Amino acid sequence: MSGTFDWSALMRAGMRGLGLSPAVFWALTPAELAFLLGHGDGRLPMDRAALEALAARFPDEGGT
Repeated sequence: MSGTFDWSALMRAGMRGLGLSPAVFWALTPAELAFLLGHGDGRLPMDRAALEALAARFPDEGGT
């Protein structure tokens, strides 16, 4: 089926292949699981430095 996950294969890869417990497997984000399975470059979409730079450029304005 197009557009669906093969949950059996993902669970097999995560729990059998990587040795993850079910709780750890289900707590992962899709990006984390993909990284653990060797896909992607491991970079976060936005790291702490980028978040701090963004916050400095657009500070919250106090008050209600």
